[in-house]
Amino acid sequence: MNTDIKLAVLIDADNVPSGQVKEMMEEIAKYGNPTIKRIYGDWTKPQLSKWKNVLLENAINPIQQYGYTTGKNATDSAMIIDAMDILYSEKVNGFCLVSSDSDFTKLATRLREAGMTVIGLGEKKTPEPFIVACDKFIYLEILRKEPDNQEEQRGEKHNRPQVDKINPKLINLIAATVGDLADDEGWAFMGDVGNLLQKKQPNFDSRNYGYQKLTPLISAIERFEVEQRENQKGRFKLIYVRDKVG
Repeated sequence: MNTDIKLAVLIDADNVPSGQVKEMMEEIAKYGNPTIKRIYGDWTKPQLSKWKNVLLENAINPIQQYGYTTGKNATDSAMIIDAMDILYSEKVNGFCLVSSDSDFTKLATRLREAGMTVIGLGEKKTPEPFIVACDKFIYLEILRKEPDNQEEQRGEKHNRPQVDKINPKLINLIAATVGDLADDEGWAFMGDVGNLLQKKQPNFDSRNYGYQKLTPLISAIERFEVEQRENQKGRFKLIYVRDKVG
């Protein structure tokens, strides 16, 4: 975890499942220290009662927001106003916006314009405009952990992580990215490839395809050649990739 990066975590209780908060907070910790953790909703509604224990266990501050008028999402407005207040307080370096609602697209864009890193988390139903407005977007489905025993597996099949198939669109994206970074011999440093993939497509994540890291994902695609090289400056080997077709 990079403790130098302070994050404000703002959660839309109406648009994310309460059962994945622990995994979600563990994921956020990889990118920085969540110094502000707030969740917005009308806590007088019975359907939000399941959040109570989750909030206590993860030290998330619930913000009450009544729905003043029918058809208007007061939760979104409160979350957006708070985000701007936090931005101007200069207490954080980045934001984690947890929602599957496209209403936060403009907020993500505005925060990035102000120099903030914006990480989005939401379900796969999240509209594309919100996804591309973030620096990185993580699907909550890939954060689901596999059941520990066979009995749980039988009863929780519908909760298993949803894995996308490796398709021509993905292969072409990786090939184009490797080509953008390749040296005269066609080799590109894997770390640079990963960074550029993220910039091109904020929701790119090797876990979407069932691989924990980028290197195993690319190694599984026959079109690419992966090579490990000795690192003169450290104990970890350097990994490079080349497009066999290019």
